[in-house]
Amino acid sequence: MKPRHTFAFILLLPVFIQLLSGCSTQNALRTADQAALDIVQAGEFDTGKMWTFENPPIEYFTKTYGFTPSSDWFEHARLATVRIPGCTASFVSEDGLIVTNHHCAEGSVSKVNRDGENLLETGFYARTREEERRIPDYRAEVLALIRDVTAEVRQAYDSGTSDAEKTERRKQIVADIEKRLKDSTGLVCNVVSLYSGDRYSLYGYKRYDDVRLAFAPENSIGFFGGDYDNFTYPRYNLDVAFYRVYDDSGKPLKSEKYFRWSAHGASEGEAVFVVGNPGRTSRLRTIAQLEYNRDVVYPYNLGVRENLVKIYTRYLEQHPEKKVKLLPRLLGLTNSQKVFTGELNGLRDPNLMARKRKYEGSFVSAVLADPKLRPRYHSVWDEIASIQKKKAAIYAENSALTFRGTGRSRLFSIASDLVDYARQMQMPEGKRESKYKGTDLEKTKSSIFPTEFDPGLDKAILAYQLRSMQSMLRDEDATLNILLAGRSPEETAEELTTSCLINSKEKVDSLVSGPPDGILASTDPFITFVMATEKRSKELRAKNQELTAQEDARAQLLGKAIYDLRGPSVPPDATFTLRINDGVVKGFEYNGTIAPAFTTFYGLYDRYYSFNKKQPWSLPEAWKNPPPSFDLTTPFDFVTTNDIIGGNSGSPILNKNLEIVGIAFDGNMESLPGDFIYSEEKNRCVGVHSSAIIEALGKIYKADRIVKELK
Repeated sequence: MKPRHTFAFILLLPVFIQLLSGCSTQNALRTADQAALDIVQAGEFDTGKMWTFENPPIEYFTKTYGFTPSSDWFEHARLATVRIPGCTASFVSEDGLIVTNHHCAEGSVSKVNRDGENLLETGFYARTREEERRIPDYRAEVLALIRDVTAEVRQAYDSGTSDAEKTERRKQIVADIEKRLKDSTGLVCNVVSLYSGDRYSLYGYKRYDDVRLAFAPENSIGFFGGDYDNFTYPRYNLDVAFYRVYDDSGKPLKSEKYFRWSAHGASEGEAVFVVGNPGRTSRLRTIAQLEYNRDVVYPYNLGVRENLVKIYTRYLEQHPEKKVKLLPRLLGLTNSQKVFTGELNGLRDPNLMARKRKYEGSFVSAVLADPKLRPRYHSVWDEIASIQKKKAAIYAENSALTFRGTGRSRLFSIASDLVDYARQMQMPEGKRESKYKGTDLEKTKSSIFPTEFDPGLDKAILAYQLRSMQSMLRDEDATLNILLAGRSPEETAEELTTSCLINSKEKVDSLVSGPPDGILASTDPFITFVMATEKRSKELRAKNQELTAQEDARAQLLGKAIYDLRGPSVPPDATFTLRINDGVVKGFEYNGTIAPAFTTFYGLYDRYYSFNKKQPWSLPEAWKNPPPSFDLTTPFDFVTTNDIIGGNSGSPILNKNLEIVGIAFDGNMESLPGDFIYSEEKNRCVGVHSSAIIEALGKIYKADRIVKELK
């Protein structure tokens, strides 16, 4: 190992010299990629192990683990797993009890928090079922139906005469299929694109809207170590929470399929399986697409989150009373910030990019060597690369003139919604978008002003947005200069927040209740800015949509080539739909030492005392003096080689008998480039051990009702 590392360093030494001498980052990265190409090989599973349930790798499981699961095994795994907003959960009793992560439940804890309570700090345990609290506007979904609709979608797509028309026809047929199946089955139906649009599956979900919180630990143990320990290992987190699903009659759901609880968990080297809903990956994208993300998209997205983290942190320091509502948002931002940092570092890693180049190179060679495939695909990679350059040319201005989304002031969003509303209301009802007519109109009008609006926080976000726009549009932009009027972004935000005409629900309702011309004639500075940039903004969006349609068409061609050449042995990119992946319980080398497969409660207390009991390594009162019966040698957290990503949070980690041996809650730092590549060597899934959950529930929280139900 060491001689190879030394050889790699010698090859890459010119790159480091270039960086020190001030050459551009892109040039240095290209040189590093080229040097790494000489010493790096693509891995067998670089595209990952996120297998779909319609194409489970049964032969591979048999060959690798000596285990051949039956169709009933897969069906049980599918029906016992639950999709919840942004995360995964699973049934663990016949009475609708489901388990997920504490960090997935933070928003739910805030929603059921009552006056005088701070459940994020104190935790929550319902000692009876009557005390379980229903979570407003929440849902749990079980994948009940899978159907291949590729032929129908492809026929509609191919009937278009241009990329834009093909995209529109695909959109329409997808909507038709979803409605038709929903009407016939009563399920919530989604058509999912796989292999960049070469294949399509209809997923039908049984949705449950009555979900109640049963248990959540204190934030200080559920997120022990805070952002410092996030995406690291060894780890000491009780990142677990329990909900219960109720049926339409208000009784606990009788769940026929559920996972039994393993009393002892998995042993080191044992095969384990994670079933969950990974959010999104880009492992089948071309090198040109990855470089576009590396050089354009990810630096921007990371910058937005870094600034928002500073804004929220500073604001909470000034307004600690708002911690219950705003802390979950801040934690989400810090998590996202770390993810983008890891992904960007991965895209800038010469070795990882060299592996992707080797993989793409072998794929291109296989396609071009086939006389049937070569005429159709030979120019696709160059065409995709050309599209990336065109997208990059408009990215900054398009982002600057986008007024909704992360990093945008609510005031800009309100103004944009008002202008859209006014334009739509000037049209005959038959030509309006669906949300601006019929029964949806009142809902649209009432949603223009947000239900939660914090002027102080929004002012800080507005100052950042204006500063960002100033950077992207440059000082010579006349429209922005009129808005700034010679003031700094901070001074402008201070004045406009208080003086604008759309900073309260009453003012917005007054505009909406009047004629649409009144909105368009308003002197509100946000409305006038949106209108002044409206034409250019629409042109940019239209251009971006056109380029995206062109890119999708060519990506679909490559998706077809991948599937035709290699079939389901290459899993499709993640789509926040159900997947199963395999791995083994295994530690890893890091920082010159070895991370053990398991941690114990002893490590928790060592970290608590080592950091002098200070946040974020402080402990809740119940944990400071555990009872004598509490077994400190119990495995607490553990790592496996399973392939997970955001969306897998809360996924059950199962043994061959479909028993829960743990709950996945994180990855290590080495897993962060998992958006575009999976590396078995050091990529790890971090989970809470099944034994630790029972030990904590029974001896720290006295949650005997849940322990009995699990056992």
